[in-house]
Amino acid sequence: MRPEILFPYYTSLTGLKGVGPKIAPHLIRHVGPYVRDLLFTLPSQLIFRPVSRIAEARVGQVQTLCVTIGSYQKSGGKGPQRITVFDDSGQMQLTYFHPIRGFEQQHPVGEARWISGKVESFGSSLQMNHPDYLVPLDKQDTIPLFETVYPATAAVSPRLMRRFVEAALHRVPDLPEWLDTDTLGRLKLSGFSDALRAAHAPVSEADLLPEAPARKRLAYDEALAHQLAMKARKQHRQATPALIIDRHLWADKALSALPFALTGAQTRALNDIRGDLRSGERMNRLIQGDVGSGKTLVALMAMIDVAEAGHQSVMMAPTEILARQHYEKSLPIVSDMGISAVLMTGRDKGKEREAKRAAVASGDTTLIFGTHAVFQEGVDFKSLQFCVIDEQHRFGVGQRQRLFLKGDSVHYLSMSATPIPRTLALTQYGESDLSVLDEKPAGRQPIHTAVIPRARLSEVFDRLKSAIAAGSQAYWICPLVEESADSDLIAVEARHESLQDALGREVGLVHGRMPSAEKEDVVARFAAGQLPLLCATTVVEVGIDVPNASIIIIEQAERFGLAQLHQLRGRVGRGSAKSACILLYDMPLGQAAKARLELLRTTEDGFEIAEMDWKLRGEGDLLGARQSGFPAYRFVDPVAHADLIATASREAQYILLNEAQFPPPRQQALEVLRHLFDWRPDAADKVD
Repeated sequence: MRPEILFPYYTSLTGLKGVGPKIAPHLIRHVGPYVRDLLFTLPSQLIFRPVSRIAEARVGQVQTLCVTIGSYQKSGGKGPQRITVFDDSGQMQLTYFHPIRGFEQQHPVGEARWISGKVESFGSSLQMNHPDYLVPLDKQDTIPLFETVYPATAAVSPRLMRRFVEAALHRVPDLPEWLDTDTLGRLKLSGFSDALRAAHAPVSEADLLPEAPARKRLAYDEALAHQLAMKARKQHRQATPALIIDRHLWADKALSALPFALTGAQTRALNDIRGDLRSGERMNRLIQGDVGSGKTLVALMAMIDVAEAGHQSVMMAPTEILARQHYEKSLPIVSDMGISAVLMTGRDKGKEREAKRAAVASGDTTLIFGTHAVFQEGVDFKSLQFCVIDEQHRFGVGQRQRLFLKGDSVHYLSMSATPIPRTLALTQYGESDLSVLDEKPAGRQPIHTAVIPRARLSEVFDRLKSAIAAGSQAYWICPLVEESADSDLIAVEARHESLQDALGREVGLVHGRMPSAEKEDVVARFAAGQLPLLCATTVVEVGIDVPNASIIIIEQAERFGLAQLHQLRGRVGRGSAKSACILLYDMPLGQAAKARLELLRTTEDGFEIAEMDWKLRGEGDLLGARQSGFPAYRFVDPVAHADLIATASREAQYILLNEAQFPPPRQQALEVLRHLFDWRPDAADKVD
């Protein structure tokens, strides 16, 4: 039950004065349905309205002046309406581009008025276009010295937002303190209710920064609520019994037959997973590793352990290309051991699909690889005990749940091919245990990265032609599928034609708008060496593994993010040949783009690149975070608040271990915190 003290926070916005049936749908769509959602929408700007005289007014700045209406300049038809105003130091013009009916009667000549707005120059005189305020002398207090500006929409102006926020602040009570005095003092935090009011009443630009005291308090509370929810879910998972799996003979035999040894990082990760499987608790582990670090092989060995114990495993990937690749690379290993494996994709139809489903339902097949097809209705498992999800951020929470529910207390392993900064991992995967693969398998060649202006395109064509003639295979990456009138980005279809003309032979083409079967066929021909060059969009960013491909050319590389460029570069360097990545850019190159490309040129360390990408682009862009189930934070900025998140994580752990011994008032206050941010252990969609 939601604590009663929070009822005013969770009342409908329609209860606020002025939020009628016309404005309510727009406001609710903009911020959310509750008073709490409005109060959790903070100002994005601050307008300072200092009082001045006309002679002292600064052009380009917002000013407040006391003036007298001098005269109206009549304009014919629908022209602008101009009003001359003056004070004892000079005169200026007010301009309204759309004449206002009855304006002259409301503000007659000779009357004094307070005006406020941005002062601009018009020829040799000053003017103010559409003043923000024009009020009688006794209404001066309606013009704030510091005016907050909220994110707005066409239907909900910043001024309306401010009025609604002020009304909401008067309706909600102060909340009890859920932090202990030590934390408050150590972090120099004010009370939550004081911080909320202060965050809505900034008096300087510094008050809008994430480090501002009021925003810091709100961010810490939000981070703490989130960490409490994730850690509580982890505790619940650990308390849920799971099947003990402690078999390694088959996998160890498979490893001994491989022509290479696992890296130290792979061995540590496999030991982590095996520890989870024999713990009697449900596993929830993330393998975080750079491109080519060998995550899939580690996961496959764990799947073989589960098969030896007589149970089923599934490995789900976001694309058919990636799922098929996992299946085909695993099949030679497991088939030699007599383990049955199957690939399930949306391409399966009729009798073939039914035969695969029957084999899975009967338990005849123990290893299942596939796409979204594996969790569809009609797919039943005899004894599903282990789920591996590759690029898990590409699946929704509900989709993952549908797969887990096909077994009983299923162990869960997720894999991410993009190195994730530590704070982001803590934020997004806080309830998962983490294994890091920070070594590359032996034999992997370093990738030489060159940054070249696109003006040298003909030179790149010549070098590519020579490399292909010598037996190399290559990728050519473009940003868009087809040219459009409002974009100068190179179209993949146009580049495909020019490459075929330049090379005088067939070039593969792959982009996201092609049917899956057609993409699969082109990639298969490229992997088989039948096509020397694959011209593609970023659809090949993850998962395609062609060891003979040793060159990748990325056109207009300045338009891509660091993490994406690193992922694309990882398509080469997978065989024994020396590999190269050529980053083509358009001039002029901005400072930020130049720094990104220079970092790619100087390092292959995915973790260093991920940290820099996070700092340059922010968490909203990294890994497509907003589309990947990333926490819907209102106050937390994971870059600026990295230390706060780490502190909140430690505090959450302490609270969960000791909360039962806290005084009842603090226990009740912590329950208020959980419900205020609506991040509770049962709020799965918010915290998974």
